[in-house]
Amino acid sequence: MAATIKLFTGNASRYLSEKIAENAGMELGKSSCPRFADGEFEPCYEETIRGSYTFIIQSTFSPADNLLELLLMVDAAKRASAYKVIAVIPYFGFARQDRKDRPRVSIGAKLIADMLSVAGIDRLITMDLHADQIQGFFDVPVDHLSAVAMFIPHIKQMGLQDIVIASPDTGGTKRANVFAKHLGTDMVICHKTRTKANLIDSMTLIGEVENKDVIIIDDIIDTGGTIARAADLMKSKGARSVRACATHAVLSGTALERLESSAIDEILLTDTIPLYKSSGKLTILSCAPLFADVIQRVFENKSISSSFI
Repeated sequence: MAATIKLFTGNASRYLSEKIAENAGMELGKSSCPRFADGEFEPCYEETIRGSYTFIIQSTFSPADNLLELLLMVDAAKRASAYKVIAVIPYFGFARQDRKDRPRVSIGAKLIADMLSVAGIDRLITMDLHADQIQGFFDVPVDHLSAVAMFIPHIKQMGLQDIVIASPDTGGTKRANVFAKHLGTDMVICHKTRTKANLIDSMTLIGEVENKDVIIIDDIIDTGGTIARAADLMKSKGARSVRACATHAVLSGTALERLESSAIDEILLTDTIPLYKSSGKLTILSCAPLFADVIQRVFENKSISSSFI
């Protein structure tokens, strides 16, 4: 008997899962997640998944309920005799906690990897982890997709004349270098110092941006402070225009207002996280076609190399 494929979604990523299913020419499986009076919830599959490749789509952004719902769905799928359980996590939360950068802190990304493994995943499909080495926290195959395949064609169609790629910090130079290589452009780096998370003390620019169309590359926009500060710095150094590309639009608190009031001209984002506010500066590229293609290839045991630039 041939294995079947089933797509399911957690509540937080239904908006994206519906687009993935549409691009894959499939329908989302039936599931529910009733809540008890105290807030406790119990995910349940409303159709058989016995012997199937079960793909569970859920980004694990705040609150932590989204992660817990995913873990419970994985556990339920294993107990329902699914043949393979594949977690599709477009945005992998807690990825910034990938090492001990000071004493007496947890390595959150490793803990999440362990929890997913214990729950019973057979594979992980995710996009633009904050640190590539997080793949090594798993003992199952990890398909680490990149939004580069979406951003590069879009940037090439924008008609910019003199592009320079910028990294908002030294830790993002590898990511920015990939863009610079594909676009055949130079790269500049912002060097920033912090005393605590989400608070920048100072920022300096390494490189020339005068009369250039600058594109700042990052994986996450959280408070928007880094991108806004970098854009203002670029403009003060004579940049003709400043844009940003970021995969995950966390946009905490007043981040959108901060970006609106900054010197940045446009921000390219994906829909790994739902956007509850709109802005004339935001351009959203959907990652649904990419995930739909990779899901189909994983099910058919085909190479996914062609999904990368």
